[in-house]
Amino acid sequence: MDKDRVKGMAEQAKGKVKEATGKAMGDKKLETEGKMDRAEGKVRNMVGGMKDEIRQSGRH
Repeated sequence: MDKDRVKGMAEQAKGKVKEATGKAMGDKKLETEGKMDRAEGKVRNMVGGMKDEIRQSGRH
């Protein structure tokens, strides 16, 4: 598993926590930061997945 996938999953988790905290506290800025972190994490996870696919195709 590529390190970008791991970092992406961690970023998504951090974003979910921020978003939930922002919603609970009525803090729109924190909620928005959480949404941005989740989006960044999804992109990073996708990049890692593509790297994994390239590595796999190179081995066959």
